[in-house]
Amino acid sequence: MTTDNPKAYAVLYSSTFAFMVCFVVWMMFGVLGIQIRQELGLNAFEFGLLTSTPVLTGALFRLPLGIWTDRFGGRVMMTILLAGCSIPVYLVSYSQQLWHFLVIGLFLGLVGASFAIGTPYVARFFSAERKGFAMGFFGAGTVGAAVNLFLTPILLESFGWRAVPKIYAVVLLITAVGFWFVSAPDPGAGKTSGRFADQFNVLRNPKVWRYCQYYSITFGGFTALSLWIPQYFQAEYGLSLVAAAALAAGFSLPGAILRAVGGGLADRFGAHNVTWWCLWVAWICLFLLSYPDTQLTIKTLDGSSSFHLYMPIWLFVGILFVLGAVFAFGMASTFKYVADDFPDNMGTVTGIVGLAGGLAGFLLPIMFGILAEILPVRSSCFMLLYGVVWVSLIIIYFSEVKRVEISGEIQR
Repeated sequence: MTTDNPKAYAVLYSSTFAFMVCFVVWMMFGVLGIQIRQELGLNAFEFGLLTSTPVLTGALFRLPLGIWTDRFGGRVMMTILLAGCSIPVYLVSYSQQLWHFLVIGLFLGLVGASFAIGTPYVARFFSAERKGFAMGFFGAGTVGAAVNLFLTPILLESFGWRAVPKIYAVVLLITAVGFWFVSAPDPGAGKTSGRFADQFNVLRNPKVWRYCQYYSITFGGFTALSLWIPQYFQAEYGLSLVAAAALAAGFSLPGAILRAVGGGLADRFGAHNVTWWCLWVAWICLFLLSYPDTQLTIKTLDGSSSFHLYMPIWLFVGILFVLGAVFAFGMASTFKYVADDFPDNMGTVTGIVGLAGGLAGFLLPIMFGILAEILPVRSSCFMLLYGVVWVSLIIIYFSEVKRVEISGEIQR
């Protein structure tokens, strides 16, 4: 059994904190967007576009940043990212029209790519037996989604929404300086061999595509719902912004802090077992959340009888909590797969899988908005995720549970 690098925990803690700060900034339009939507008179589709635009660049740049992390090291890349992104974040406060927010949001969204830097960087400081825990602990930086839901409404109410991006820009700069002095040089920097294009040969491996699918629902679903749920609470239950954001944290908080637990479970029971059972629990939760507020009238022998099927807020929050927890376990177990199967080019594969999850996080809020316009049922967002989980369960069944490839050939 190999031992961990002496600097392992300093790197783990500083990287997790930096990732948490990045996630707060990445998710801030989920709260600020509600105020912006009112000022600009945006419809559901435009609101989905506003909240998801930063997620797009955070997704697209995960792959190149993962590759550059293998070449230049996580310490250098994370510091540059934190400092550089403070500029577009600051400029958000001067935006006046929707296209201003969309353009600046594309640059701001780079903070979301910090995951592709930190995951391989942290993993290289830990032994093989501890990589799942380390990556899960780092991934718990997604607690920034919950921090955003608690902190941003308070800052908005106290100083106005235009002051919030300025505050976060300063926090990014301070975090960049602190991270550089606390972290350590990346022991894996510059050890990739061959041409740049050769690193994409992993795309020929069908396992990469399966892991992309798993992560697209666990991380993509987590990100999309973290952005969408605050306004869902407002519209469905008539809550204030502060109350809606606080209750939405019932989903985001477990979806973040339990990733370390999920990584530990994946180390102990295997990535497959954790992913398989988590997706089944998510399937049940999404089925329950998908059922809309319904009035039923049934003809009986004595006339007619009416029933009202409605999800009370306490039950809604409870199911969201469970969904957030299993998404957290699934996110961690997916990268346990990556660490086990691709130890020599984790940066590249992490970038590819992270790209898939980030793209899902970008597309899903837009699809939620489109569904809300076409099918005016508020719970249609959960219906869509329910279908995506079905696809993931089918894939994992044929590729791992039944040990039959999608092509129909039995594995030997």
